[in-house]
Amino acid sequence: MTDQAKTQITGLRTVAVPVADSDRALEFYIGKLGFAKLLDVPLGDGGRWIEVAPAGSATTIALVPAREQAPAGVDTGIRLTTPDADGDHAVLLANGVDADPGVLRWPGVPPMFSFRDQDANRLVIVQQS
Repeated sequence: MTDQAKTQITGLRTVAVPVADSDRALEFYIGKLGFAKLLDVPLGDGGRWIEVAPAGSATTIALVPAREQAPAGVDTGIRLTTPDADGDHAVLLANGVDADPGVLRWPGVPPMFSFRDQDANRLVIVQQS
């Protein structure tokens, strides 16, 4: 064991998703996914700091302006959980969301599927066990 100092990090608060248009992103995350807008604060440069999240989630998604170093249209690495992957898959398709054609099922792995937001950012929904 080393004598290196350790951080005091205790959790994960926010993950960022780059978006081309904040208002269109809000329409998608609130209107299509059913998330709540928890924070929408103007920034000095004319931008906004926006955070959305599913009801009861301790972690939020910050909808940040896309830029050259962080373009929109990426695989976010975000995995959202649900008690019903099949049900949510059907709802998202009915709401016009660009989702995979089916729910993936592999032995020993929870059912899951990918979808893309209004800027083609990829997120995954995984059924919690």
